Amino acid sequence: VPLALFGGSGNYASALYIAAVKTNALEKVESEILDLVEASKKADTYFQFTKDLSVPAETRVNAINEICTQAKFSDVTKHFLVVLAENGRLRNLDTIAKRFVELTMAHKGEVKVTVTSVIPLPPEEEKELKETLQETLGQGKKVKVEQKVDPSILGGLVVEFGQKVFDMSIKSRARQMERFLREPIHFGTL
Repeated sequence: VPLALFGGSGNYASALYIAAVKTNALEKVESEILDLVEASKKADTYFQFTKDLSVPAETRVNAINEICTQAKFSDVTKHFLVVLAENGRLRNLDTIAKRFVELTMAHKGEVKVTVTSVIPLPPEEEKELKETLQETLGQGKKVKVEQKVDPSILGGLVVEFGQKVFDMSIKSRARQMERFLREPIHFGTL
């Protein structure tokens, strides 16, 4: 496993990753899981039924088997979803899928960088930022930029990747200045 993930969702994502790699089906499984997460957002009523713990596990398993058959999912994905249904963990599929994508990205040498700005970055600026980040991360890593728009930062950028956050927003600078101005001034003795 290229990353150590913790917690229940991390354990399930790691198990799915190992099974997918062993069967040489990593991309297919990733695609199927992401497709199912998208479908669950569109057919919320049906998927709520599969996630309801008051529904017997056998009924949830039957529903998942039917979904997998209709969608022509691989055996790895089908068996994984059945385990989630049996253990009452289908309600955590979205979180597990996100953690699984972290693993597949690490496997491919990709690093997700989230860039928050007041307006969408023009293509030329995004390209320059991507090149700078590529240099920072070094060879062997591929930068995938996800843009977020948040007018509340007032200007500048917030760049997040891994456990690092570079907050160069005007909002952050204004807060720092405000704290500085509120601190009492101490004059040393002459």
